[in-house]
Amino acid sequence: MNNDQLILSKRITIDPEICHGKPCVRGLRYPVEMILELLSSGMTPEEILADYDDLEREDIEEIGKSKIKN
Repeated sequence: MNNDQLILSKRITIDPEICHGKPCVRGLRYPVEMILELLSSGMTPEEILADYDDLEREDIEEIGKSKIKN
């Protein structure tokens, strides 16, 4: 973690050097916005987890609880 990183929750962070500073999952290059779009398109959490090995069920649950859009 660099000094510019902001931790919004245990699983959602903002780092100006990752994805142009958009909220991401655990500092990975998975923007919260992308996960929300996948969910709204009808993908289930299980399908998302199968497609993105780095993600954990708790990541998706935290995004679902958050009010963060981008």
